Amino acid sequence: MTQPRNKLSRFGVSLEGELLRKFDAFIGAEGYSNRSKAIADLIRKEFVADAFAKGGAVAGAVTVVYGRRKREVVTRLLAIRHDYGAMIISALHVQLDRDDCMEIIAVRGPGARVKALADLLKSVKGVKHATLSVTSAGG
Repeated sequence: MTQPRNKLSRFGVSLEGELLRKFDAFIGAEGYSNRSKAIADLIRKEFVADAFAKGGAVAGAVTVVYGRRKREVVTRLLAIRHDYGAMIISALHVQLDRDDCMEIIAVRGPGARVKALADLLKSVKGVKHATLSVTSAGG
């Protein structure tokens, strides 16, 4: 069943009453105004997860919190960023308080390389917390 790109298509979905009740509660809590948008977002989320798992192209953000007083942490994080420079779109540095900094590093590339970068950053001694969030690379 091939549909022209960007053409809205309608289809029916049958769900058990309890599952539908939970879904409606979920989408209400998430701020969705209708089921169609929520279903489309859940489908897209699965496509992103599949692309990431299979090493396909993804975009994302690596958020790293670290203590700024240890100079070697800053030096190591910067060296890693230079090694992965082709994947890094942008980086934002934020001073959280007197002792801690946060880096938000926007990335785009193959899922496996994005994960490798995130894992390397979080393994640096002195990094207090790191997360990776991925989404579609577009297209």
